[in-house]
Formats: sequence, C-alpha cells, structure tokens
Amino acid sequence: MDSFFTASKVLWFLAVPSNLLVILAVLGLVLLAVRRRGLGIGLMVTAVAGWLVFGFSPAALYMLSPLEERFPLFKDDGTPVTGIIMLGGSERPEIGNARGVPTFGEAGERPIAFAALSRRYPQARLAFVGGSGLLFPSGDAVEAHMIRMSLPDLGIPEARVEFEPKSRNTAENAEFAKALLQPKPGERWLLVTSAWHMPRAVGCFRKVGFDVVPYPVDFQTAGPDRLDQPFSRAADGLDKTDTGVREWIGLVAYYLSGKTSALFPAP
Repeated sequence: MDSFFTASKVLWFLAVPSNLLVILAVLGLVLLAVRRRGLGIGLMVTAVAGWLVFGFSPAALYMLSPLEERFPLFKDDGTPVTGIIMLGGSERPEIGNARGVPTFGEAGERPIAFAALSRRYPQARLAFVGGSGLLFPSGDAVEAHMIRMSLPDLGIPEARVEFEPKSRNTAENAEFAKALLQPKPGERWLLVTSAWHMPRAVGCFRKVGFDVVPYPVDFQTAGPDRLDQPFSRAADGLDKTDTGVREWIGLVAYYLSGKTSALFPAP
C-alpha cells in the first residue's frame, strides 16, 4: 500500500480537530484519575475551549474563505469545451450500495453541475474520476459505482461517461485522469469539484501536465464580506473546521511531497 496514502489517513485521523479535541478531553480524564490534576484540568479546559471556539464562532469560515475565493466562478466566453471532469467525494457508496439508491453527502452540487454542463456542452467528453478514499474499502465502496447508479436520475447516458474508478486521493485523481483521457495541447477541460478543494486539485492537475479550467461548486461560505455569522450548532462549526484544516494541511503536505505545482495554486 502506498506509504503517503496510508500515512495521510492515519495521521489525519489523529490530527482532525474534532477528533483531537476528544483525545485531549480523554487524556485529561485519565490524568485526573492518576492524580495529575493540574495537567488533566488543563487538557480538559483546552478541549472545551476548542469545542466552543471552533464549534460556535465563525473561525472555520475564515479558514475556508481564502480557499473558496482563490479561483473565480466559471464564465462561458464561447471557447469550445473539450470535456468535463468531475472529481469524486460527494458520493456515499457504503450507504447507497446497502440501500440500492444513489446517496450523496454535502458536496451534492458536484453531480448537479456535472449534469447541467453535460447538457450545456452536448459534444463534450464526460469523465468521472474517483475510487475510494477509505483506508480499508470494501469491494463495492467505490465512488464511480455510485455515479453510474445516478446517471439515469441525472439525465446522462451511461455510454457518454468515461470512468476512472481506482484513484484514492487528489494526486491520483490527476494522474489517472490524464492517463485515461490523454488530453492534447489546446484542448479545454473543465474541472468540477468543491470550491474549497479547487486549489489543491488544480495544483495536482498542473503537476502532471493536465491543464484544466476550474469550475468550483459546493461553496461553504457566503462570500468574504459575510464571514461573521456564528454557528447555531457546534457540530456544523466543527465539521467546517475539519474541512478547512484538512485542506490547508493537504496543501502543505502535497507541496512538500512534490504532488502539487505550488504551495497555494492560483489562477
């Protein structure tokens, strides 16, 4: 198994803010039990403070905003579109396969945009790129299977879509997409993924020599001038904090490991 992929999954499980705060709280309880009162209370206070700050304050929005504003919304200038690539990540194959119906998570705007673009550009090639990001996936827990199941509802003929079902992360998305699609100089390929994920995705595609035009969707913020709204549920704030921290750590890790073309890719 690829060491970068394995290490990224294990380390992220420990470093994800919502998990890390729980670990700190548990360690605090353990220290209290073994009569390390000062340190134990300190860790528990830190955990509670983290839940309050990152759960209810707009801190997560300030982390996500620079990512989402990095690439502007796509504007059709009349230039022909060769193809449209959608990255996986919105699908919930473990649930969809069990129930026999297409199931999507928060990034459901990706397949909606993919379907809309397929109709706007009827001559364009269509490609879905995504296998499974799980460390130990089951045989049918593949994102591409879920999209294939969804095509009738999206109004896209299955014969029109090219599938790449083996990539496990963004770097492999780019590498395997290039191998599948064999892009030629001068072609115009649209890349559909979440706005907060676009910098890392574009960096990976540029690194493998696949020039793409960003088509960001699935925005988590209302804009750079509307970031002060607190969250009414701690779970919402923590979830967005996890997303923001993951992307910033991912940008640094991918750049240092040579998987992206720049630390913070720009237009």
